[in-house]
Amino acid sequence: MSGRLAGKLALITAAGQGIGRAAALAMAKEGASVWATDVKPELLEQYRGVANVNTRALDVLDDGAVREAIGALPPLDVLFNCAGYVHHGTVLDCTPKDWAFSFDLNVRAMFITIQSALPRMLEHCAKTGGSASIINMASVAGSLKGIPNRFAYGASKAAVVGLTKSVAADFVARGIRCNAIAPGTVDTPSLHERINAFADPVEARKNFIARQPMGRLATPEEIAPVVVFLASDESAFATGTVYSVDGGMTI
Repeated sequence: MSGRLAGKLALITAAGQGIGRAAALAMAKEGASVWATDVKPELLEQYRGVANVNTRALDVLDDGAVREAIGALPPLDVLFNCAGYVHHGTVLDCTPKDWAFSFDLNVRAMFITIQSALPRMLEHCAKTGGSASIINMASVAGSLKGIPNRFAYGASKAAVVGLTKSVAADFVARGIRCNAIAPGTVDTPSLHERINAFADPVEARKNFIARQPMGRLATPEEIAPVVVFLASDESAFATGTVYSVDGGMTI
């Protein structure tokens, strides 16, 4: 099959919905062989019959399961770490449990997936003279901008940026590219859940939209092309970079 990602093998976490799903479909359309994973296997049923997409239930908080899943595949050309969690509140609202879970899912899970995939990525690059791409989900909240009531989330996503740059710096000469994407507010099922948790969901949605200078939320399909770009050879000279797709939030 032709396409910008033809011949590439990709694994995506949290591919059951939202940005992960949009990215999986976009990468498959561009010819990649995609492994779409998610902690909720029922969400993966939607891929039945979709060309170039295989599925596997995967809890990224289970280190052994992550290593097993990645180890069962040939060397990855693309790893897209999309799984994440948004804690709502300030430092005064954050419990040690909230803090630990935020960092476990938003940062530690990436550490484990990268550590599991990287050795064979490096071997493959050395043998073929090619390259591999790691893409991490960061956020406009964190090192790029302080967002109210995003204390644990912003701190963990800032850590993702540091993780991304560190991996990029360590392996830039060995064929590995590592970049991050920092979206603004995206209209996903996860956002819907958070909006519905407010006493006044209608007002909450208006407030989310109001913080976007474009006056609207992004769609997952507007983030997916950036994932495809970073996965493709078109971004061959890009590494250690955070790509903001934020509707003007950081202008």
